[in-house]
Amino acid sequence: MKEAIIKVFKKIGLGFMEPLIRLLTNEEPKKNFKEVLKRIVAPIASIFIFIGLWQMGSNSLYEKEAAYKIETTKINQGEEAAQKLKVCMESGEPKCQPNTLPSPSQVFGAYKKLLADHKRIAADKKAFKEKTATLNESREAQGLKPIVYTGRPSFVDQILTSLKTVFAGFLLAMFIAVPIGIILGLNPTLRSSINWIIQIFKPVSPVVWLLLVFMIVKTMNKNSDSDSSFLISFISVGLCAMWATLVNTIMGVSTVDKDYINVAKVLKLGPVQKIFKVILPASLPLIFTGLRITLSVAWMVLIAIELLAQSPGLGSFVWEEFQNGAMDSNSKILVAMFVIGLIGFALDRIMLFIQKMISFDKGAM
Repeated sequence: MKEAIIKVFKKIGLGFMEPLIRLLTNEEPKKNFKEVLKRIVAPIASIFIFIGLWQMGSNSLYEKEAAYKIETTKINQGEEAAQKLKVCMESGEPKCQPNTLPSPSQVFGAYKKLLADHKRIAADKKAFKEKTATLNESREAQGLKPIVYTGRPSFVDQILTSLKTVFAGFLLAMFIAVPIGIILGLNPTLRSSINWIIQIFKPVSPVVWLLLVFMIVKTMNKNSDSDSSFLISFISVGLCAMWATLVNTIMGVSTVDKDYINVAKVLKLGPVQKIFKVILPASLPLIFTGLRITLSVAWMVLIAIELLAQSPGLGSFVWEEFQNGAMDSNSKILVAMFVIGLIGFALDRIMLFIQKMISFDKGAM
């Protein structure tokens, strides 16, 4: 029973819990106690240390900014105005607080505020949908477009938009890079002829890809009602992130053991059968490593691309809060930063889990 539980925990990415399970069942207490300290207690302690250092840094910057504001007010407006500002700051009044690095509690407060805002917007959407249901049925019967909710998206809506964009870009990258990589990997002459294109375009900035895609999509999409910002965003993400998969696929296919190729010849497999029964299974670990890197790159460049393409995702959220300059804007930006980091980590773990499920590359890190 114990081993079955440990196996399940490992499969879902919670292998670090193994020593705790063994310790609770009194298996090698001394050894497993040390492992629990190393694998569980130390990481938890590091979280508290990080929060403590963050709080100290926030307090230090707050005091420095407060002292500067008070001194500036004293010089420009006099002693009385400076004292009033100091009293206002000590009272906690939001309007006179220094706009600097927020504390952990302020960021958590902004997180709760964003969730409450999402619930309010979700309720408004639901009420709008119920209110316009009958009218939209009538409009659809007449061949007219339904009336849609046009209010601002919530923070959760923007997260979902970013996830939709990154997955669309990832799929585009995969469908372009893997087939081309297989073709180039199987043909050394073609590979050496086209290698210069890969080496030139691989390091190009996401901003440049965005501008190129914008030129093309703007022309091709002139008379269309589709969402141009989404098209521009996911195509730019895909083109920018596909190179790791392309290079790894070429490397994986071109280094397939010659014995496998000879077996395919002996069995008289056709080109398609050879690719799907011999080439792909043998090169799958390298291809998946490339896909994992591609997904990570896609998520990293997405924020900048969404910002420039005016797509209503996390990139747009961060830029709007930065431009807004409200007292809680810095806290909301940090919430977005943590969300971006956690989603990026989760995406990487998901890709690693899938890789372990469908390949024999048990040593992937």
